[in-house]
Amino acid sequence: MPILALDTATLVSSVALATKDTLLGELTLETKKNHSEQLMPNIEQLLERAGSAKHEIDAVAVSIGPGSFTGLRIGLATAKALAYAWQVPLIGVPTLTAMAFGCPVPGAVLAPTLDAQKGNLYVGLYRGQGDKVIPIREPKVLSCAAAIAELESLAQPVVVMGEAVKLYKSQLAASLHLVIAGPHLVMPRAANIALIGLNMLEQGLTHDPMTLAPMYIRRSEAEELWEKRQGCCK
Repeated sequence: MPILALDTATLVSSVALATKDTLLGELTLETKKNHSEQLMPNIEQLLERAGSAKHEIDAVAVSIGPGSFTGLRIGLATAKALAYAWQVPLIGVPTLTAMAFGCPVPGAVLAPTLDAQKGNLYVGLYRGQGDKVIPIREPKVLSCAAAIAELESLAQPVVVMGEAVKLYKSQLAASLHLVIAGPHLVMPRAANIALIGLNMLEQGLTHDPMTLAPMYIRRSEAEELWEKRQGCCK
């Protein structure tokens, strides 16, 4: 039961192909190229190198955010098109959940983060439980200082991963209560999306391509600017 997974929530473009027991292949790149330029070629290359035909794919899983507004839209549009063309189920996987899934440290709080722009972070809190991660609270947008304060207040080991590690490493390192994840855990990976997607598929948890939408959490800068202009015009 191969599943194709896409993750374009950040500058990283990641695609993976997996079965329940095997990661057949993964292609993860962080480049300055737009996702629209490289996503489909990367999918074609992955399928070719893994020796898998399109008709063998049983489902498509995609990262639904939070993250880059443009990246999420491109990834979701591509996943919807493929699921429709191949007539297979579509599965949306929260990005922060997938990041926590890739770092199952027993006895620690898992804190995946993504850049929310303007000095802010998307921050999720999870706890590993066997082959699953359990959310402690809903993801939210926090300033770096507020995020560190919340994590320190937990009074237990906290593993921080994601873009905060790249953007605010010195601030995180100054805290004695926080553990910084390694470079291989900094960015989202489609392999995690694939494995969670397979678990969801087994449980019958799929999504309607017509209604599945990105999990933005906050409004885009364009929406905020439009609202300000509308207010000025009243």
